[in-house]
Amino acid sequence: MNRVLRRAATLAVGTVLLTGPVVTSAAAAPARVGLQAALDGAVAVGAPGALAGVLDEGGQWYGHSGVGNLADRGTPKPRGQFRAGSITKTVVATAVLQLVGEGRVELEDRIQDRLPGLLPYAEPITVRQLLQHTSGIPFTERWAGLPEIDTTRWQHQPPDETIRKGAEGKPLSFPPGQGVEYSNTNYAVLGKLVEKLTGRSLHAELQRRVLDRAGMRDSYLPYRHPHVDRPAARGYERLHGPDAAPTDVTDYEMSRFWGSGNLVSTVDDLNRFYRALLAGGLVPAAQAAEMRTTVPSGIPGLEFGLGLMRIPLPPGCAAPDIWGFNGSVPGYHTWTMHSPDARRQVSVVVTANLTSVAAQDAALQAVFAEFCGAGQQVTSRAGAVASR
Repeated sequence: MNRVLRRAATLAVGTVLLTGPVVTSAAAAPARVGLQAALDGAVAVGAPGALAGVLDEGGQWYGHSGVGNLADRGTPKPRGQFRAGSITKTVVATAVLQLVGEGRVELEDRIQDRLPGLLPYAEPITVRQLLQHTSGIPFTERWAGLPEIDTTRWQHQPPDETIRKGAEGKPLSFPPGQGVEYSNTNYAVLGKLVEKLTGRSLHAELQRRVLDRAGMRDSYLPYRHPHVDRPAARGYERLHGPDAAPTDVTDYEMSRFWGSGNLVSTVDDLNRFYRALLAGGLVPAAQAAEMRTTVPSGIPGLEFGLGLMRIPLPPGCAAPDIWGFNGSVPGYHTWTMHSPDARRQVSVVVTANLTSVAAQDAALQAVFAEFCGAGQQVTSRAGAVASR
C-alpha cells in the first residue's frame, strides 16, 4: 500500500482512539478556529504554505497560512490552482463508471480481454480490481531518490512506458482479488481503457465527461504542459538534503502520472466535483453504489471504494464518516473529504509533501478539525516515509 496512505490511516486511527473528548463542529464554527489553527500548525512544522476551502449549508469559508512563494513572501491564494495528485483517480473512476452505466464495459470484464497484451500477467484482472487496488499490480516508486525528482522534471514518459515500468518484471503481489495494494499503474491501465472505449484521448474525455459536467472551470489535465497557470502557492521540497534550500517543484512535466495523478485544480473545484459525484449528478445510482462499496485497505481507519476513500469518524463529529481522496505529488499534499451527502466539504493543501511527513500529518489534522472540531491531538507518529 502507498506509504503516504499507510501513514494517513495510522493518523486516522490515532485521531479516533488517542484523542481527548471530541469538541463538536458547531463549537468551531463560524470562525473555523480549529481548522485555521491546523493550517498554522502545518506551517509551524515546515510547510511553506497551507490553504483550505470549506463549503457547507452556511456558505463558503477560506483560510490560509504561511507564504505562497518563498521568493517574494506573498500569501497563499486559497482560490488558486495546485497539483491535486491522486485525486485524479476519482475523476478517472467517474468516467469508467459512466461507461459501465452506458453498457460499454462491465466491472467484471477482464482487462486482458479489453486491452490484450498491455499487461504481462496471465492471471485475469478485472476492471473492478483495477479501480479498487485489488488487482495485485505492485506499487512502484516513480523516482530512484529525491535528487532525481529535480533532475528528471522535464522528461516525458508516455503512458505505455509508465505501465511497462510499473508491471514488467514485477510479479503480482497477490492473486487478483485476494489483497489490497495501492498502485498508480492500476489507473494508467484504466486511462488506456477509457481511450479504447471512447476513441478519444483520456484528457479530452475526462474534460468532457467530468470536469465540464461538474463545473470545474479552473481545473485541467495538463499531461505535457509543465506549469500551474494560476498557482495558489508554489510547491517546495528539500530534494538536496535537509540543510539545502527548498527546491521549487511547481513547474513539472507530470506525464508519468498520466491517469493517476495529473490533475491541476482548486479547492472550489474539488468541492464542486465531489458534491456533484456524491449527490448523484455524475454517475447512475447503481454505479454510485458500486463506488461506495468498500474493502479494508489493510489498515484500520481507511477503506477503498472504486476511486473513493472512506474514513470512519468517532461519535460527536459532524458526520459518521467522510469520503474523498488524497493527493501526493512533489510540492503538494492534498486532502479533499466530504460528508456522505456532501453537505459539508473541506479541501486542504500544504505546499511541502515528499520531504515533510509532519506537513502531511498536519493536512489530515486540518480535515479532522473541520469535521470533529478544535482540540484534536494525534499522538501516534508511527508510520511511513512519503510516497515517491
